[in-house]
Amino acid sequence: MPLTRSFSMTSLSGVLPQWEEEDLPVDQLLLFEVAWEVTNKVGGIYTVIQTKAKVTVDEWGENYYLMGPYLEHNFRTQVEACEPPHPAVRDAMDALIHSGCQVFCGRWLIEGSPCVILFDVGSAAWNLDRWRGDLWESCNIGLPDHDQEANNALILGSLVAWFFKELTDRLGDALNVVAHFHEWQAGVGLILARARKIPVATVFTTHATLLGRYLCAGNFDIDREAGERQIYHLYCLERAAVHCAHVFTTVSHITAVEAQHILHRKPDVITPNGLNVKKFSAMHEFQNLHCSNKARIQEFVRGHFYGHLDFNLEKTLFFFIAGRYEFTNKGADIFLEALSRLNYMLRVHKDDVTVVVFFIMPAKTNNFNVESLKGQAIRKQLWDTAQAVKEKFGGKLYEALLKGEIPEMNSILDRDDFTIMKRAIYATQRHTLPPVTTHNMLDDSNDPILSNVRRIGLFNARSDRVKIIFHPEFLSSTSPLLPMDYEEFVRGCNLGVFPSYYEPWGYTPGIYVVDRRYRSADESCSQLTQFMFGFCQQSRRQRIIQRNRTERLSDLLDWRFLGRFYVHARLLALSHAFPDKFKMDHAAPPKAEGFRYPRPYSVPPSPTASVHSTPHHSDVEDDDDDDDDDHQPYDEDEEAERDRLNIRGAPFVLGGWEEK
Repeated sequence: MPLTRSFSMTSLSGVLPQWEEEDLPVDQLLLFEVAWEVTNKVGGIYTVIQTKAKVTVDEWGENYYLMGPYLEHNFRTQVEACEPPHPAVRDAMDALIHSGCQVFCGRWLIEGSPCVILFDVGSAAWNLDRWRGDLWESCNIGLPDHDQEANNALILGSLVAWFFKELTDRLGDALNVVAHFHEWQAGVGLILARARKIPVATVFTTHATLLGRYLCAGNFDIDREAGERQIYHLYCLERAAVHCAHVFTTVSHITAVEAQHILHRKPDVITPNGLNVKKFSAMHEFQNLHCSNKARIQEFVRGHFYGHLDFNLEKTLFFFIAGRYEFTNKGADIFLEALSRLNYMLRVHKDDVTVVVFFIMPAKTNNFNVESLKGQAIRKQLWDTAQAVKEKFGGKLYEALLKGEIPEMNSILDRDDFTIMKRAIYATQRHTLPPVTTHNMLDDSNDPILSNVRRIGLFNARSDRVKIIFHPEFLSSTSPLLPMDYEEFVRGCNLGVFPSYYEPWGYTPGIYVVDRRYRSADESCSQLTQFMFGFCQQSRRQRIIQRNRTERLSDLLDWRFLGRFYVHARLLALSHAFPDKFKMDHAAPPKAEGFRYPRPYSVPPSPTASVHSTPHHSDVEDDDDDDDDDHQPYDEDEEAERDRLNIRGAPFVLGGWEEK
């Protein structure tokens, strides 16, 4: 029995728009989502699917499946093997298995525990030549022998289409199937399913067009550009999937405009990315979570900068950028230049704030570098030494106090204790600068981030107020260097910076918005620098106020609200694929009360740069000020009420978008 959705309300109760329930008989349907990143973390699509799973399982229950490639390590560490809940699904899997292909089923160990069906691409590679011929006969798209990524996508797509054929033959009219495909790697299955007239309602979502990643801007001939970049066959696969789908969706209006020009189809629905927002019963709970995770980051920094730890960690801010290693598209180029300018401004103003910046972008490495591991080992050795001396010191102090004496230091710590502490201090001596990267890079001299670090000269010198740490792999709680999951790491940081040049709204709804359209790189860089410098000038209280507001407004990005766009897309696909059973007026897409909020008082205006970013009552406050009588106190309830008033009802078209 599917669970009904319930909104998570805190101080925004009664503000979020009310939606009309769309009649989607999930008990008569099976929903499959197909993506290369199911249980396989590559980029942002993994996060989309993972965070959306809980809401989708609540709605669809056992009628929801995820499909993707089988990777042995991922299956062993992330999936609990089990039988599929539906006999028809089991029979369809058996049909493929008996034909020599390996198919696995299990529960993905994430929130919601959705059922996953994973296809072993390698076990079916012997069919590659035949399936390439089928693709050519179906839609005149040829794949080159050397393109392993395209060939793997073809094998996965052929297995998915084969599975749907076996499944629908067994289901008959008992249940209808909705198949939602993400990105071109999964789109081959959609193309083949439509070419073979398999009775499946199809939805295709592009999170970023393939050619758009290469071009980003400018006027061009689409076919010629794709050919020159030797991705014409991939572009054809993507375009074919877009035009074969019953419903085509994108994740933002920016990508919608791009898709219309590059892929020549206007999206039917915009499906913005959401978050699985976890609410706390009190505001201080997530502040405490920030403090505990920040303390773990500080421990790593103590080890990484051993011998050069001449800055105050209590006045150190942690910034980060994370994502796929696309240096220009993700805005790492403008970020580095802005950090260079920020370093200059902090030094000129003789500010005691230090900024440690993390670049979390996976690159080719062969291992952790020795200096990084050595730093953490030295930190642990110092901690162990301090603990041993503390226990000895504490015991003798306790005994002296029981006797009513205040002991001399020399009577508590003997000569050996001082020797041990001196040896520990000497071990922290360092004759080199702290490393910029935590790993040994395979192509250090040509790496874009490291090359630009050399250009701007941010080598983690003592005089630098901005320090850089390049961590070229995704974070993991099992790492011996920085044992934190990404969510924990984000909670511990002060500011995430995502100045993407391409598709900026994938997973980065902004507090500060840097304008890059119709602006030069220098102007955008200056604006970003001002934002970061203004953030560095905030007091701790101002940052807490800003964090509280962000947490309170996060309901607007919850999947329990934004998931409705997916509901609408599925119903639209069903009405196209099975018009006799599912009725929908396509000429008049439903509207719902939406939201738009004017610039709140505590957020800087954009595009105009501003150094003030929290309520003005806190602008003059200093962390060390004890006398607050002269300043009007910040009222959290008043600020929450202001948020309610700022969120206004506005027409928000659910079924489409308007090009401006």
